[in-house]
Amino acid sequence: MDCRPVAVVGYENAELLDIACVTTSLDMANGLGELRTPYRVMVVSPGQRAISCRPGMVLRSTHALERLTGPLDTMIVSGGFGYAEAAADPLIVAHIQRLARISRRVASVCTGARILAAAGLLDGKRATTHWWFADALAAQYPGVDVDPDPIFIRDGKISTAAGITSAQDLTLAFIEEDHGVELARMVSRMLVTYLQRPGNQAQMSMFTAAPPPGHDALRRAVDHVNADLAGDIGTTALAAVAGVSPRHLTRLFLTHMGQTPGRFVREVRVAAAAHLVVSTSLPLADVAARCGLASAETLRLAFVRRYGIPPSQYRARHRSARS
Repeated sequence: MDCRPVAVVGYENAELLDIACVTTSLDMANGLGELRTPYRVMVVSPGQRAISCRPGMVLRSTHALERLTGPLDTMIVSGGFGYAEAAADPLIVAHIQRLARISRRVASVCTGARILAAAGLLDGKRATTHWWFADALAAQYPGVDVDPDPIFIRDGKISTAAGITSAQDLTLAFIEEDHGVELARMVSRMLVTYLQRPGNQAQMSMFTAAPPPGHDALRRAVDHVNADLAGDIGTTALAAVAGVSPRHLTRLFLTHMGQTPGRFVREVRVAAAAHLVVSTSLPLADVAARCGLASAETLRLAFVRRYGIPPSQYRARHRSARS
């Protein structure tokens, strides 16, 4: 092939950012890289109908889904609030199956994972989707190993991204794979974005997770955790700060945060440690102490469990990406 055909599949009520993060990043790579095999980006929809996107925007399609032929380098199925109708449409599902067979890579963004699952493409595979929709995907497709934490997952030729801007992270990873890290860095700089969040970075972190408004006891506990990572922030101590019993605090965390107080504390400590590992030159033992982890070895084990690599490698990788 003298180009890399990429089909970005949309449908009624697809999410515009799911599509634009992919198409803009690939077009930027074409413009910056003087590529031997540039990307030929196609926006595909059933019947080549215009794609209505919230709120009131309409995106022109360049190709009809049912008429598209291959081979394709990559097919990416977008998410959006129309995902359920798209996943239930036998025409869309059949053509996703057909195009997957002639694509080198297949990917989804956000709720587009539901469409891949309906096509049987995620059976026996580890996959992610937007955290809000992860439980529903797992319940409807028990043969899919749904992990709601990472921003994207690659399992063989299939990739799934968490949603919205994570489409850009996945696309940058594709550009790096196809054309090297320097082009991916250049694209990210032109887009004024971070290069590039690793796929195993959490969708939710200490910087984005917060209790819902109106739950003062829970908010007091969460604020206390974030303010005193090295202190006593066990469930009993947090319950005292919140002014409720440990049992009631656990119920509040499970209901509104989706996890126990103990797990929340562990995740916040590791997220804070990851921030310090990348943003400072502190010895790892000092990072561990500041974040309430017992030792550098405890920190190492926590990183391997959460990110799949030790903190020293995490530091080297992220600093390299920033340079």
